[in-house]
Amino acid sequence: MSRPYSLQSAYCHYCRVSKKKVFYSDNGSTAVEVAIKMCLQYWVNTSKQPRTKIIAFKEAYHGDTFGAMSVSGRSIFTDPFASLLFDVEFIDLPNEQNIEQLKSKINYLSNEVACFIFEPMVLGAGGMLMYEAQHLDQLIEACQKHGILTIADEVMTGFGRTGKYFSCEALNTRPDIFCLSKGLTGGTMPMGITTCNKKIFDAFWSDDKLKTLYHGHSFTANPVTCAASLASLDILLNPETLKNIQRIVAKHETFALQIKGHPKLKDVRQAGTILVMEWETGTDTSYLSGLRNQLYNYFLDRGIIMRPLGNIIYILAPYVISNEDLDYIYQTIIEALNDI
Repeated sequence: MSRPYSLQSAYCHYCRVSKKKVFYSDNGSTAVEVAIKMCLQYWVNTSKQPRTKIIAFKEAYHGDTFGAMSVSGRSIFTDPFASLLFDVEFIDLPNEQNIEQLKSKINYLSNEVACFIFEPMVLGAGGMLMYEAQHLDQLIEACQKHGILTIADEVMTGFGRTGKYFSCEALNTRPDIFCLSKGLTGGTMPMGITTCNKKIFDAFWSDDKLKTLYHGHSFTANPVTCAASLASLDILLNPETLKNIQRIVAKHETFALQIKGHPKLKDVRQAGTILVMEWETGTDTSYLSGLRNQLYNYFLDRGIIMRPLGNIIYILAPYVISNEDLDYIYQTIIEALNDI
């Protein structure tokens, strides 16, 4: 059965971005790896003085391959490989107090920087940290002023997670490259894509074979996986799915107000269908917090699979979840706050 759209056209239409080309891979890490290689080789192909520095957030997580680890914040995930990772300029998450300082740093480093990579508005494995779209807009604008390429890693935030089809819909500026995976196939099969604009593609379009992006994986654009992605997009773009997303967002908002200020919670934060509760431990938040196993087992014993990030728990529910199941999860969280 033919469809009136492809993965590329559906993505471009609903994210309102003009991405001319799509590079297929097989997971989020490799989607990021491709993006990094595109950016670095872009400068090799177009400049006599190639830029090699990359800017990323300190708490970022972009994957487990070596390029993706290099642009991820240094942590227990990367410690065993620290001496083998390439140097990256890490910056703080932007806010009202530091935004001018961060823009000044980009201006200062501009002649060296090839690209800026970021998770838009929500940093996942770094602790479900959240920041404002307006501040990200300013960082992207500062990069574009100096020709610095920008990479949006929407592997976790894409496909409705933040309440919109893609997080970057909240931005006024458009990144040059997008990385997608996870929800692309609805979790059924491995697939990743890296989309780029025509400016980047044109840097590789040449009779000079040395300008080729020599990158490929054994199962790139596997036809069965592509079919699964199209089927998943059919479901995502069904009006009922958006209604479900909006329903979950509203339910989360109500529950967040109910537990906000609880003495055992350091913070409660929400971005769309993502609801995060940071347990108070008396010390800094840590992925290795002893609370992790307590929380995990507490919820598992009650038929709920949570995946705590140390002392942080979060709800990342499937869009088909019922109100009854959400209410049961909320009630169990309240019980956990009393019991743990």
